Amino acid sequence: MPNRYDAVRQELAANPRVWLITGVAGFIGSNLLDELLRLGQTVVGLDNFSTGHQANLDEVLAAHPESRARFRLSSGDIRDPDACRDACESVDIVLHQAALGSVPRSVDDPITSTQVNVDGFLQILVAARDAGAKRVVYASSSSVYGDNSVLPQREDRTGRPLSPYAATKVTNEIFAGVFQRTYGMEVIGLRYFNVFGRRQDPEGPYAAVIPRWVASLLRGEPCRIHGDGETSRDFCHVSNAVEANVLAAMASSDASGDAYNIACNESTSLNELFALLRGKLSRYRPELATTQPIRDAFRPGDVRHSLADVDKARQMLGYEPITRVGDGLDEALEWYVAMAMRAG
Repeated sequence: MPNRYDAVRQELAANPRVWLITGVAGFIGSNLLDELLRLGQTVVGLDNFSTGHQANLDEVLAAHPESRARFRLSSGDIRDPDACRDACESVDIVLHQAALGSVPRSVDDPITSTQVNVDGFLQILVAARDAGAKRVVYASSSSVYGDNSVLPQREDRTGRPLSPYAATKVTNEIFAGVFQRTYGMEVIGLRYFNVFGRRQDPEGPYAAVIPRWVASLLRGEPCRIHGDGETSRDFCHVSNAVEANVLAAMASSDASGDAYNIACNESTSLNELFALLRGKLSRYRPELATTQPIRDAFRPGDVRHSLADVDKARQMLGYEPITRVGDGLDEALEWYVAMAMRAG
């Protein structure tokens, strides 16, 4: 079967585009920048550095010194209409990654999460519409499945949101559909399932589980598992999410106006994840082989299990999760260990 992404690479080489990445200094945004510069594209980046880091951009640009002239950074907030208009000017494709992630963060502060994730998304949609951008691809989330316990999760079977964060992503999907129907825009949502990989921030109270545990293990600190550890997730390496964004941007018009699961169709419990990380990191730090986690209470708003059906993305976008969890962890851990060694 032909690889759709290879065909997209060839198409972009022959006919480069101008792309906007919101949240460009963040985890997924910086990985998207890396790939688009590698593909010879021109990129505008928008970020207010509330959760992103200049070091992420520095690392990418250091890897592509010849591409600096093809990247323009706009420091601004997606809630600011002027910043959005400036960033969207002359852009062909918008990859909207900027958001305040984390279910616990949204439980602690639902107002700010809603302002950024919903109001900011609307500002980007309006700016992209007014600038005549050909397509907007935006980050949705597996959290939209809420209390629907039917596995694997399929796009046409969502449940009631369990957190303010989930509610913001459901609202984004509603507005995306409205803008497509009302203004004729082409908008595609990607429901990410626990994306992980290099440049995912391990610090702060709302860090995702993989970088948080890796940082704890490397510092000799205990990892904390919320609940019995049988909570499971469909962990997806960032390279799969990057390819999904580019594929969605270049897919036929028939694919627009919808949202797609982006995952690996592979379930891993927190207990299994801890064992994997401990085993892989013990190659670097043998003393970690016998370390044990600390058990905490379940967290409010957490979905118990997630597992994605990716057939729709496979059919409509040409998406194929090439990097599986084990290989993805090897790549991510190599980066985290190198960062830890540089930090002393």
